[in-house]
Amino acid sequence: MPAIWRARAAALASCLLRTPLRWAGAALLLISVIWIFAIPQPDVLISGDGHNVAVRGRDGRLHLMKTAKDAFLLKEWLAADADDRDATDVSLGDGVSCDDEGCVAQMADGRLVALSLKPDGLADDCARAALIVTANPTSAACGATAIDLKRLRAQGAMALRWTRRGLVIDAVRPKGTNRPWSPSAGDVETGAEPAAGRTVARPADATPAESDLQTED
Repeated sequence: MPAIWRARAAALASCLLRTPLRWAGAALLLISVIWIFAIPQPDVLISGDGHNVAVRGRDGRLHLMKTAKDAFLLKEWLAADADDRDATDVSLGDGVSCDDEGCVAQMADGRLVALSLKPDGLADDCARAALIVTANPTSAACGATAIDLKRLRAQGAMALRWTRRGLVIDAVRPKGTNRPWSPSAGDVETGAEPAAGRTVARPADATPAESDLQTED
């Protein structure tokens, strides 16, 4: 549960309860507020289908690149970011540049994030952007970090942060997570295909020899 929702639940408990338990709500509210300021805000948010990408700009607010409308998703992103704008606010598109090949937005540190729509624009995005979100495969020579549709389908929506140690990606289904309702990301990515360089052993032939089938005289 996002910290903002914890804070709302704590405030509600403090208002509704008439027993000493209301002080527990006040304590939870204080912890939630501290939590909100202690948790680093993500630099980029990516929806699980790759249609919506929010980039934190120089103003500290999220700016949206999208190929499809998802008002519920945007409402959740804004609420979790303690942003009082709604999903239709025109300022969400400030600083976002789009053409037929995709969109690009600038992060707070000046680096670019690209939402690439067509293979023809990938080469330019690889040369200019620090991060590319695309449904198309990228080459190994691409200089940007690429999040493609295959990875999104395997790991779900993502929140990305750049730290001194490098890029940190928080995914809905991290690799190694294996639940009955949420299969391991590694299993989804590789499927049932054998690993490269390995051969599949053929099952032993259990058919009896012809001599064994003949009855004794």
